[in-house]
Amino acid sequence: MKLDILAIGVHPDDVELGCSGTLINEIKRGKKAGILDLTQGELGTRGTIETRYKEAADAARIIGVAVRENLKMRDGFFRNDEEHQLQLIQAIRKYQPEIIIGNILADRHPDHGRAGHLINTACFLSGLSKIETKDGEGRPQEKWRPKYFLQYLQDWYHEPDLLIDITDVFEQRMQAISAYATQFHTAKSSSEGPQTYISTPDFLEAVKARARMLGKKIGVTFAEGFLTEKKIGIRNLDSLIQVET
Repeated sequence: MKLDILAIGVHPDDVELGCSGTLINEIKRGKKAGILDLTQGELGTRGTIETRYKEAADAARIIGVAVRENLKMRDGFFRNDEEHQLQLIQAIRKYQPEIIIGNILADRHPDHGRAGHLINTACFLSGLSKIETKDGEGRPQEKWRPKYFLQYLQDWYHEPDLLIDITDVFEQRMQAISAYATQFHTAKSSSEGPQTYISTPDFLEAVKARARMLGKKIGVTFAEGFLTEKKIGIRNLDSLIQVET
């Protein structure tokens, strides 16, 4: 299945927190998008592998993605090495996305930055024809390199290179995040389990506040921000006035 956009998160819920508004926007515009989770989030303090899969599936339905897959790398212990690079290259070549959106290169959680570097490396190596991979049926895969790798903001703040207006889909975005009832403080949250950094009411308030702060930078109510190591070019100056500020 060829995708326009592949969003990658090292943990189920990373994509929802980082770029689900942008995914919803693009899906509403007719783009085909998918989500790839690198791990099952099995080291998370709250919830279980089973509940995380259910929550991830519920969130995927809310966002409207065409596919969601989990590579089942070891939470906390995966590496940016040949074994994991080849596993991710196989997935990139399977979906042939024009754009990949994934974890940032440096963040509070070490898994986030390590995943960001793994994604960045795999995006490049996937375009080399002499790296051979096979699909699930044993057939050779063609090389594929996405045009862009965009990194979504996570815990630490980085000044974004690109801001996308998500005002019209903000409530749908928050519904997708709230699908993770074992992880976040929501109306459907379970009271069971110890309190964690992300399970307090303040955490989701901070998520909303950041979206509002990023929106203010471009004159809209809510926005998501992204970093990119590759410069973004435009064909004409009309592209500068898509959002009135």
